[in-house]
Amino acid sequence: MGKKHKSPKQRNIIRDIYGKAPKTGRRKTRGHSRAAIPSKSERLPLTTGRITMTPGGFGFVAPDEGDQDIFIPVKFTLNAMDGDTVKVAILPKREGGIDEGKGPAGKVVEILERKRETVVGELLAGHKIRPLNKRITEDIQVSGSLCGAKRGDWIEVKLLQTESGGYKRGIVNKRIGQVGTIQSDLDAVMAEYDLPEPYTERQNQDAAKIERVPIDRTDLTDVFTITVDPHDAKDFDDAISIAPGDNPNEIQLGVHIADVAAWITRKSEWNKEAYLRAFTAYLPGRTLPMLPRDLTALISLTENVVSPAHTVMFTVDTDTGNILKTKRFHSRIKVNSRLNYAELQEYLDTKKPLNGWDKDFVTDIDKIYDVFTKMRSLRKQKEQFLEIATTEIRVLCDEGKNEITGIARKNQREADQIIEEFMLAANSAVAEELITKKVPGLFRTHPEPDPDKLEEFVALMLGSFGIDPGNLLSRTEINKFLRDVEDGPKKPIIMNSFLRSLPRAMYKAEPELHFGLGKTMYSHFTSPIRRYPDLVVHQQLWALDTGDKLRSNKKFEEIASNCTEKEANNDEAWYSANDRLKLRYLQQMLDEEAENELLHEGLVAKVNAAGLLVDIQSLGIYGFVPIDSLRGNFKLRRSEGRLVSVYGKTEYKAGDFIYLRLSQIDFIKGQAVFKPA
Repeated sequence: MGKKHKSPKQRNIIRDIYGKAPKTGRRKTRGHSRAAIPSKSERLPLTTGRITMTPGGFGFVAPDEGDQDIFIPVKFTLNAMDGDTVKVAILPKREGGIDEGKGPAGKVVEILERKRETVVGELLAGHKIRPLNKRITEDIQVSGSLCGAKRGDWIEVKLLQTESGGYKRGIVNKRIGQVGTIQSDLDAVMAEYDLPEPYTERQNQDAAKIERVPIDRTDLTDVFTITVDPHDAKDFDDAISIAPGDNPNEIQLGVHIADVAAWITRKSEWNKEAYLRAFTAYLPGRTLPMLPRDLTALISLTENVVSPAHTVMFTVDTDTGNILKTKRFHSRIKVNSRLNYAELQEYLDTKKPLNGWDKDFVTDIDKIYDVFTKMRSLRKQKEQFLEIATTEIRVLCDEGKNEITGIARKNQREADQIIEEFMLAANSAVAEELITKKVPGLFRTHPEPDPDKLEEFVALMLGSFGIDPGNLLSRTEINKFLRDVEDGPKKPIIMNSFLRSLPRAMYKAEPELHFGLGKTMYSHFTSPIRRYPDLVVHQQLWALDTGDKLRSNKKFEEIASNCTEKEANNDEAWYSANDRLKLRYLQQMLDEEAENELLHEGLVAKVNAAGLLVDIQSLGIYGFVPIDSLRGNFKLRRSEGRLVSVYGKTEYKAGDFIYLRLSQIDFIKGQAVFKPA
């Protein structure tokens, strides 16, 4: 089963692999040692970098110097594992060959640093484990004691290096639990991705005793203020307010953020814990908070409670949406009402006030919506941000009952966009202040798309959908293409394919372009309870406001690297858990015979000699259709990317629709197997 999200290359490298470099042999060549006569690889240009492996067995190296990734074919990986630091020889391009005009390719000639000591996997017959991480494509043989583990258990294995430099053997470190239970599956994901354990009750109690550091605050408790969050939110770190401006055509828009720096000082033990975690990690049915639970409850902007906040106040022209003035300060606020996105969206759709909404409340909500539409329209005109509507499909589970309750689908709607628009404004204002005052800080950046990835996407659009996307190096052209895509079952496929062609956003100590937003000054400030990048920006601004010592640019470079890596790792863990539990849910449906007559519409994403890889939007997965389940005798025409019937006219290619029924779940390969309806 594939992942409904950006590809491993775009999701960046998980940096968690350790070990030794392989041994290299020497042989005599006509009286000269091999070291005396440079090999072909030694005569090729060399570079070093981290390697990202793919489920297909090939890899990409992000060089330490240079911005273009190097493709590593399967036969040239030299037993490298995902995240290793490697030395790569750049292969020469063949004039007129299939690689002409494409990015560089290379071969790994030396593994400089191993970064993985353990692997988590399912114990199979024959004392082998199938790794949970799909970037480790080969089974690993287990030696010695199984520590009580049985076939079908999750175990953690310490890797042993072989004479050839590979890692195909290991010894059992510990048994994690039985495969197939929610608790054990999530424990296995936590072990594989080295996620921190939840805070203990003692830590929660100790953190709740922290005394808040005082600072001068502006009283805003009389200003109409609301929070809008998911219905199941566990922390509330942002609120918005609305008030009349000094002139009839002005309005005061306040973005209020929980003032976490008042509790978490930069030299405290809790700051060290937050740095190590870097983010709140979310798994289906399990949340691993960056800050202790009881402290989070204390810091959160809670309804009808006077709360310390860090405020960015905007004076906005109500006719144009233009921000006329910006002011940042520490404040006291009182949230009048806690809303969730579904409630707000219901009002926007129906214009019917919810229970408890009086006339003044409705008027203020309407003012918030009006200023949002003006600000977003102006930003769209000035910055040409990418308008990509995303869909998230996640497993719902009750960890307490150890049950999967369903699959939920979430589309971004206007209620989400309102809060996003105001948070973007605050993040931009903070970044601009840091830059203007020459204060070291942390910035969110997003590189321009890689031309090779865009070329692949254009080829897919032309070959499978008959669509010419135009010049995708221009945000104006991209948005025209995205707007022109017709609504229907193909649209989510096209959107997801385009997202996978884009690079991943990251943190930097220097401001750079954020291609997706069309901004050159952008920071993260609005989620300090769950993101360390936001917390350190709060701490830096606190130091600026109080005259304390500022963190250096060098320190922010270290923080940027740590946060970028931890973010990618947490994302990988979430998708791994989500995918695994989707398989369990589908097996549950099969066992209950609920899937027997259910049809799924799929779009063929790829064909190969074994069958079809099909994108099934309703489930948020890639399903596999074996070639022997197709009616008739099919052969692969590799050059055309088609499976063609030998005796008939039927054929399958990327972009074709197909109706399917779930056949079985292959937990060993980690995929859902379908057959044509």
